[in-house]
Amino acid sequence: MDIIVLELVLITVFSIIILANAIRILREYERGVVFRLGRLIPAGVKGPGLVLLIPIIDRMVKVSLRTIVMDVPPQDIITQDNVSVKVNAVIYFRVIVPQKAIIEVEDFLSATSQLSQTTLRSVLGQSDLDDLLSQREKINLKLQQIIDSHTGPWGIKVSTVEVKQIDLPQEMQRAMAKQAEAERERRSKVIAAEGEFQASQRLADAAKILSDQPSALTLRYLQTLREIATENNSTTIFPIPIDLLKPFLSTTEKK
Repeated sequence: MDIIVLELVLITVFSIIILANAIRILREYERGVVFRLGRLIPAGVKGPGLVLLIPIIDRMVKVSLRTIVMDVPPQDIITQDNVSVKVNAVIYFRVIVPQKAIIEVEDFLSATSQLSQTTLRSVLGQSDLDDLLSQREKINLKLQQIIDSHTGPWGIKVSTVEVKQIDLPQEMQRAMAKQAEAERERRSKVIAAEGEFQASQRLADAAKILSDQPSALTLRYLQTLREIATENNSTTIFPIPIDLLKPFLSTTEKK
């Protein structure tokens, strides 16, 4: 009797182990690449939900379809104009064809990381420092296109590549600061000179009008007196040249 009970227990445990290996549950963002006796089954990919496997014969590899965010480690780069910089980036990609990601490359995460590092060094090494600082979007697009063209056969889609930070040597930072300061000084002098030029043009136009109309000079003189009297609460003695009164005197004589 004890032997029969022991056999039942062993059979039950064995059955539980077999069922545990035969039943798999995949989340919505997961897919299972199933191999049967080492060969990819015709269906290829299973999931999400409940997946039934043949114990011992079937082996399943899980693959996540979510977007993966991977940091590209800082790379020492010498630009085309011989400036040494350290650049790091971030890459966004996801698995599109799970069976290719498992079959075509041994470790698609490591392969994508290594490819991103070499591509970053190659592309940025062909660019000038000014392009790295001013044309960041163009460089990001070029990196994305190159990496995506290489990872496409692996069933991986690279959606975005962003250069995160460019570390410059201290000497280069000081040189760029001096250059920026000189540029601001140049712009301020140009703006001041342009203002003086416009003011001189306006003064020349005003002088021409006043020379043609002597009475306008008199009115301007009287307006200046009015402004002085308004701003200062004191008595101001202001001499009036006789020449300013000639237009009014001539007008009175004619009448």
